[in-house]
Amino acid sequence: MTRLLAALLHAFAYALARLPWRLLAALGDALAERTLRRDRREARVAARNLELAYPDLLPSEREALRRGILRTTARQTLETLRLWTTPPARNLSRIDEHIGSAHLDAAIAAGRGVIVIAPHYGNWELLNQWLASRTPLAILYAPPESPVMDAFLNRVRAAHGDASRVTQIRAEAAGARQLFKWLQGGGVVGILPDQQPKQGDGEFAPFFDRPALTMSLPGRLAARTGATVLMAWCERIGEDDDGPRFALHVEPAPAQVADRDVATSVAALNRAVEQVARRDPAQYQWTYKRFSIQPDGTNPYWPDCY
Repeated sequence: MTRLLAALLHAFAYALARLPWRLLAALGDALAERTLRRDRREARVAARNLELAYPDLLPSEREALRRGILRTTARQTLETLRLWTTPPARNLSRIDEHIGSAHLDAAIAAGRGVIVIAPHYGNWELLNQWLASRTPLAILYAPPESPVMDAFLNRVRAAHGDASRVTQIRAEAAGARQLFKWLQGGGVVGILPDQQPKQGDGEFAPFFDRPALTMSLPGRLAARTGATVLMAWCERIGEDDDGPRFALHVEPAPAQVADRDVATSVAALNRAVEQVARRDPAQYQWTYKRFSIQPDGTNPYWPDCY
């Protein structure tokens, strides 16, 4: 039954994504306005995050940025449905600029394994497809609570039937061991580094001058395997009648990310992610409760954002 429901969900996503882009974009904008008017959870979370991360902005500036974040988030949801239900070759034609892609080629050729750190910025699903077009890829992901959604994600991320190109590894204890073996074999691993781990599975480090519980896994993997660590993201740079256009960026991560001292590693990781997020804050995932676990036990989102 789970596979059947996932297939039906895929069929719905396919049908919706076939709408003309201008209509999809208008639908996304309407959903964003509805979220604001009804003060839904995503709108409240974005507002609180902007208060925490950008305290020097005027209230009117934060509100304008929040509106841009919600609009981008809604459009990206529909944009991603199109990416998931369209052949990757066509999706990759949306990338107009390739900046630093030679870093990936050189890292693969070195044979020591590659860790690609991909912040929640721009469209990370398009980045996954680009990486999978260059090399077999293992991606670490947090499985949704719904088995149907989990089956759906496995279906749409499997490179349209070529499951050998994308291996999804659940963010669990056994997942770290799988990633370690993958890197030892010279493979490429993609990690979204700004997901808050469970308490005890990470270390606090500043992020936008706020303590943020940060995963230590990328640094531990790099320190143990000697893998090359890269930063990568697909940034929106415009759109046409067929949808958004992107610039792909790849660059070496700061060397401190691979430091054996965990505090040094996670601090460097957060600085690198923050640098990307500041490029265009509306393209960063500010609808996520990034700071909900604090060293003093408080939760800045409680109770307003629940």
